[in-house]
Amino acid sequence: INLDLQLHPAINYTQPYWLDEKGTTGMYTVIDQKNIGIPDIIRQAKVLFFVKINGIEIPYERTVVYKYNDDVKGEVYNYLDIVPDVTSSILDKVLLFKDTKSKSVGVKIKSGKDNVKGDLQLELPKNWIVFPKAIPFQLDKKGTEQIFYFDVTPPNKSDEAVAKSVAIIDNRRYDKEQIIIEYSHITKQQVLKSAEAKCIKIDLNVNEEKIGYIMGAGDEIPKSLTQMGYKVTLLKPEEISAEKLSNLDVVITGIRAYNTVQTLANKQTVLFDFVKEGKTMLVQYNTPDDLVTPAIAPFPMKISRDRVTEENAEVRFLAPEHPVLNTPNKITAKDFEGWKQEQGLYYPNEFDAAFTPVLSSNDKGEKPKNGALLVAPYGKGYYIYTGLSLFRELPEGVPGAYRLLSNIISLKSPVVLPAQNIKP
Repeated sequence: INLDLQLHPAINYTQPYWLDEKGTTGMYTVIDQKNIGIPDIIRQAKVLFFVKINGIEIPYERTVVYKYNDDVKGEVYNYLDIVPDVTSSILDKVLLFKDTKSKSVGVKIKSGKDNVKGDLQLELPKNWIVFPKAIPFQLDKKGTEQIFYFDVTPPNKSDEAVAKSVAIIDNRRYDKEQIIIEYSHITKQQVLKSAEAKCIKIDLNVNEEKIGYIMGAGDEIPKSLTQMGYKVTLLKPEEISAEKLSNLDVVITGIRAYNTVQTLANKQTVLFDFVKEGKTMLVQYNTPDDLVTPAIAPFPMKISRDRVTEENAEVRFLAPEHPVLNTPNKITAKDFEGWKQEQGLYYPNEFDAAFTPVLSSNDKGEKPKNGALLVAPYGKGYYIYTGLSLFRELPEGVPGAYRLLSNIISLKSPVVLPAQNIKP
């Protein structure tokens, strides 16, 4: 039987009801309080059957679902999702501008049905210049994707703005990004979020260091480093050698690299020799359990479970004259404003006198934690360990995190500072 069914124009797009409205920190916003406690998506697309038995009609309602057989998984059920005519997404969720030069910004558009056409726009505040104002598009088949580019010029002064991609079809705005969640043990589902990206014009000075990045458990910092203007090489742990490192200025290990990359246990001598020769090594946070080697630093250091979970906790400068707080960017308390989720985690609480603790902070009612950023001269170079949550802050577009990371990368020949009366 072929049925020509039409959806009611007022039917809502399918997604978890607790994501329909923008939430606040730690709290969802649900307009219809009767929905609170319903554990799944509320699906409005249903079919009402009438079964007639002995002259009596019995209504029978069923949710629309597509069932098929998979050779491995057996019976698979996919529900009918109501999707917008078109969705879009800005390719980079954080757009970093160090100067007033324009940057090409890519927007991907995807059709939710056949034969859609309209104009694609990238909306920003008036002090940001976008060219062109609109780009015509035509997508012939459902599921078709196309990428268009806009030139964005930032204002002269430091500023933060939200860019929104919007498709205009028959004078109707479509401003959602479609995210598909597919996981073997749950039903395939979609989430619709505002199609946005954060644009940042910041006072950021960087040099031209060449960086080698060793991935750990996984983070997006290499992408952020590229936006900052650095040339980044992803290093395969098994290929680390003196020759491979010779053209680099800085080596950075990703989060939990010393928990997840067994090969690093055999590469420490090569990496420490790299530092000795006048280069810089930055190690990001690791957990104290299951380290592939106890000697993750050239000097004794013990990782603890110390952390600062309050994003806005006061940050005190223990070594205010240290170049890591002054060159090429002057770091102030303002650079620690607007951090997301936490300041940092798994700080060392015991460390050799060769390390200079740079920052101190703590959650309310707790003792100061001085192990957030440790800097030690080693040979002609610097070894730095940090538990600061840079892996969270950079993808969130926190300006101070970019500025501090630039200073860490820019550290050159070690300097001798006055002795600090600080107990590790």
